Amino acid sequence: MTAEAAKKLKEFFNAFAGGATPFLLLDYDGTLAPFRVDRFQARLWAGVRELLVRIERQGLTRMVVITGRSAHEIAPLLGIDPPLEVWGLHGAERLFPDGRREMEQAPTAAREKLDKLRALLKRDSLGGHFEDKANGAVMHWRGASPRKARLIQQRTRALFEPLAGTDRLALLEFEAGVELRVGRDKGGALEAILREADPGAPVAYLGDDLTDEAAFRAVNSVCPHGLSVLMRRQWHETEADVWLRPPVELRGFLEDWLQA
Repeated sequence: MTAEAAKKLKEFFNAFAGGATPFLLLDYDGTLAPFRVDRFQARLWAGVRELLVRIERQGLTRMVVITGRSAHEIAPLLGIDPPLEVWGLHGAERLFPDGRREMEQAPTAAREKLDKLRALLKRDSLGGHFEDKANGAVMHWRGASPRKARLIQQRTRALFEPLAGTDRLALLEFEAGVELRVGRDKGGALEAILREADPGAPVAYLGDDLTDEAAFRAVNSVCPHGLSVLMRRQWHETEADVWLRPPVELRGFLEDWLQA
């Protein structure tokens, strides 16, 4: 860790002394758990569940998962009772701990275009793994050979890109995949969550992928005591304040949170 990153972490945790409830906002895949081709096998890094449970039981932190997945997939993977609040589909869906669910409404034209696209991809998945979401169509090529991955990517872009920018549809790129979707992104989800925070509350967002950059920007621009953390084993260009590598530095960060 650089001296500058260590200083930012120290300043962030010092802000806990102000008394406002801190917010711990977390991506799931790649951040709390390693990626898996079968996403339902993406289990938490060793020791992370125990630390999250301790933070939850301490009762002093608001903890929320913001994920590209459908929100209902997260609770079984986390194994925390009571379950955490989850914003799914990159922020278009909100699942409360008590089971209540809110879904952002998409324009009719966008829904119709996505319905046609889904029907097409169900017939021909272009050689990749098609994921059908409530507000989008996703193509994954994780695990494919480099040659096959390039071919899937080219074919998917040829199908998705003409629709992007119409009727509020947007193209969302991530590691080993691309999504055509409508609705709030992770930055919008973070801004909505922070409208419920006390002024000056310490807020940290931990993420690993390109889809997390919107949330990093939101933390950096909105929160006077904010910290954006790139949590991944390999560096990439980012707007995050600090770079930490899981699982060791993830566990260290959560332990520091408990202490603060």
